[in-house]
Amino acid sequence: MERFTIALESDIGIAVVGVQAQARRLGFTQDQIDRLGTAVSELARNIVKYAGCRGGDIVCQEEPRGQTLRLVVQARDNGPGIDDISRALSDHYSSSGSLGLGLPGVKRIMDECEVVSVVGSGTVVTIALQR
Repeated sequence: MERFTIALESDIGIAVVGVQAQARRLGFTQDQIDRLGTAVSELARNIVKYAGCRGGDIVCQEEPRGQTLRLVVQARDNGPGIDDISRALSDHYSSSGSLGLGLPGVKRIMDECEVVSVVGSGTVVTIALQR
């Protein structure tokens, strides 16, 4: 398991490179590695943007399942939370004036994506790819 603290813009690249390196070591395809990089970048950017100085982290771990292997990444923050997850996962919805394509894009490019959030307490986004 690898953990990357996210508090500053500079932490985003460190998390992306770290998760991609783990995926490469585990034999994921270059396409999967690229998709993970995009997803982790978006999730880490959201931590910086929404949680601010309260920060969060990215945790990456492998989960063997018989003949397959899943790489599971959790983005956890201490931000304000998401009051309507289904809207947040729909294209063009944004609470900050952005294009509103981040979370929906992450969901599209990952094999699995789950968002759990408590308003006032933070958000956990879990994504996974299967090798």
